[in-house]
Amino acid sequence: MDRLFDQRRYLIPFRSTLLPQIFTDTLVIGAGVAGLRAAVAASEHGDVIVLSKGDLKSTNTAWAQGGIAAVLTTDDSTESHVQDTLVAGAGLCDHDAVRAIVEHGPRSLRQLMSWGMRLDTNAEGELAVGREGGHSASRIVHTDGDATGRELQRCLVEKVRNTTGVRLFENCFALDLITPGNEPGSPVMGAITYHPKHGLQMIWAKATILASGGAGVLFRETTNPAQATADGLAMAYRAGATVSDMAFLQFHPTTLYLPGAARWLITEAVRGEGAYLLDSSHYRFMLDVHPLAELAPRDVVSRAIVRQIAKQASAAGGGHVWLDCRHIKGFQQRFPGICALLKKFDLDPAEDLIPVHPAAHYMIGGVHTDLAGRSDVPGLYVVGEAASTGLHGANRLASNSLLEGLVMGEIAGHTCAEMKASSGTQTTRPSGWTTPARPAPVSVISDIRPSDQGELDLDDVRSSLRSAMWKNVGIERSGAKLRDVGDMLDFWARYTLDKIFDEPAGWEVQNMLLVGALVARSAAWRDESRGCHTRTDTTEAKPDYEVHDCWRRGRDNPDTVPVNKPPTTVIAGTGALV
Repeated sequence: MDRLFDQRRYLIPFRSTLLPQIFTDTLVIGAGVAGLRAAVAASEHGDVIVLSKGDLKSTNTAWAQGGIAAVLTTDDSTESHVQDTLVAGAGLCDHDAVRAIVEHGPRSLRQLMSWGMRLDTNAEGELAVGREGGHSASRIVHTDGDATGRELQRCLVEKVRNTTGVRLFENCFALDLITPGNEPGSPVMGAITYHPKHGLQMIWAKATILASGGAGVLFRETTNPAQATADGLAMAYRAGATVSDMAFLQFHPTTLYLPGAARWLITEAVRGEGAYLLDSSHYRFMLDVHPLAELAPRDVVSRAIVRQIAKQASAAGGGHVWLDCRHIKGFQQRFPGICALLKKFDLDPAEDLIPVHPAAHYMIGGVHTDLAGRSDVPGLYVVGEAASTGLHGANRLASNSLLEGLVMGEIAGHTCAEMKASSGTQTTRPSGWTTPARPAPVSVISDIRPSDQGELDLDDVRSSLRSAMWKNVGIERSGAKLRDVGDMLDFWARYTLDKIFDEPAGWEVQNMLLVGALVARSAAWRDESRGCHTRTDTTEAKPDYEVHDCWRRGRDNPDTVPVNKPPTTVIAGTGALV
């Protein structure tokens, strides 16, 4: 990586004392499931501010279709859910994290229902549960078939709005986490933010919870909303936090593939209801790939599709495969949202095949945390897609993401009360880390000189970056291409990271360049194929790489952390993990 990736601590020049000052006990950056659930929990011990980069209907949570995985029926078991998660994670799941989050799931779902979240029921009035790829049982709860995320977002936003002491700041861009020093280890004290109406602001907080989502927009083909530009991962890295497992980004097998149209997600639950994948000759090719056919783990299905498309290309078979739902009874009732989407393109799933293609979907790697959401930077907690807890390992099991956001958001929201307790005294946290005495707001000066180097068109850099990531760091990778894309990113960085921008479009590109370089660097280091990281030049998983690769600002090579194997102890009734 070019030195510029590690050289700049902040994106813009500023003097904290000259900016408007806002104070809170807990700052939550991100307003999806993890951030909102954290805010509710944190409100029990102080005031909370929640930042939403856009409006509250444009989060990854609101866009989620499939559902939430949890053991809620008598014919399912925690052990089964744990084992399915471990199998999908391909040897990199931390067993403590898997068991803790799976065990907390049912309670979290019941709490949501008590807050008014609607979940689909069957004719007997019992919860309707579906099955998705990699699950050995039907355990996915959903709303209106394919609108789970929208209903979850509605429920949590309503809960937050009715919670005393929580303020929601919409359309507020977090540029950087604030630390009193520029070296790794300085405590996070809040964030510098930008709002179109109010300009730059300093938000000081005793505890900061990063719940900013993922990085899907790094790739040309993605299911993510336009806001998913890896901002949280970039600002945490600049603040000195360790990121881990960045090579692992999950690609969803089925998005609607029509020229000129957005890559709309076709939820995995459709295949769970029995839909088939067909090639250009209408042959059901997944039967030859995996015993579970279309219900194989997502990495298996995504690879099979891109390889099938490559075969078809040589025979002029087209750049997509087909999803066949014509034989599924009650499809309209089960998936009304998808039917409404398809109708816009004159497609009827009862009569027509649906053209589909994989796309970048979910960031498995992220900021390395413990089981309370703590990063290795004092005062910074990270939850949801921005975090790397070890739950997902090398490949996320379908519908475990909303589950993780609910559970870890609640735990981090409660745990961060320790930062209030540490104000003015030295304390030791439950994990054994030491929390320094909390400093009061201090003068922070970011002195960045204007660059006199040549300029590149920002839109061109963004477009070229996304294309290069898709072609070289996509579903199938090789060492040579990963090294080359590293050189491309270094070139764009030399003429982009040196600049000072005054609006989100520029900051987003700078963040995307940084996180794209981290993903490529991790993928180049991981000289094996495992989970959703597939190398064509080293096709087997290797025992030496059954570790988490951890990167921090200023390091050229990763530290490695062994995968955690022992069982978890849960303190009954407290929600605390040890």
